[in-house]
Amino acid sequence: MKSPMNEARASAPTIDRDAAAALMEPLTDLVVRAGAAILAVNRSAMKIDGKLDGSPVTEADLAADRIIGEGLAKLAPDIPALSEERVHPVKPPYHGSFFLIDPLDGTKEFVAGRDEFTVNLALVTNGTPLLGIIGAPALGLIWRGIVGLGAERLALDDNMPLRAAEPIRTRKHPAPGAPWIVAVSRSHGDDRTEAFISARPGAVRQMLGSAVKLGRVAEGGADIYPRLAPTSEWDVAAGHAIVTAAGGRITDGKGAALQFGTGRHGFIVPEFIAWGDPAAVTATKN
Repeated sequence: MKSPMNEARASAPTIDRDAAAALMEPLTDLVVRAGAAILAVNRSAMKIDGKLDGSPVTEADLAADRIIGEGLAKLAPDIPALSEERVHPVKPPYHGSFFLIDPLDGTKEFVAGRDEFTVNLALVTNGTPLLGIIGAPALGLIWRGIVGLGAERLALDDNMPLRAAEPIRTRKHPAPGAPWIVAVSRSHGDDRTEAFISARPGAVRQMLGSAVKLGRVAEGGADIYPRLAPTSEWDVAAGHAIVTAAGGRITDGKGAALQFGTGRHGFIVPEFIAWGDPAAVTATKN
């Protein structure tokens, strides 16, 4: 079996919108299966290790990563794949298309016994996320989308089969005087983000974990999600595609587009803001 941790190649295929649409259902199945593997882990008895950056990794992270990695190797063996759990052998930059995976986003939430953890899978083409899937297995939800083809939310039952998909859209900028609904990280606060939120008087904070915050922006449940501190590309890419497909926009603090797989050290995204309404995009002053 070809390893899912392929090195980037200048000749890597480029997946366009139509080809991405053909991959959506099998990719969604991988996310569902990875989520089921996470739920099968006994949190009270699982082994927890630490990564070099101090963040935790559990057997649930590794089980989900194995399912997605093996599945992608069979489904699209010629497309490079970058996973948070297998990042060290990678040699960026990526050209053409590649998969970007966080097999368990919100490990801290998972370890703490909360339900706000996700499986994130993105397909990036020419540096921009084209397709995104965020699965929240403990919440029974999946958000997914393809830029130019729209976004949708799916509900799952206890046995994990998919139900009918519901189209989703971001919402318009709040009317003058109306409060902003701001998705806020439960585990990662920082002064710049707090100052950005405070500049919007009356902002209502929704404390959430993992990429659930991006799902909330995409479905119109939040107006904005600012993260003006470093995070990783695999935390953002799937939600980037979904929010964009749903009518929103994700930028850096100056309102510029983000790029993925270009070789930035550690695959770090220095900052980003997810805007439900592109008309609301402004540069930060911090």
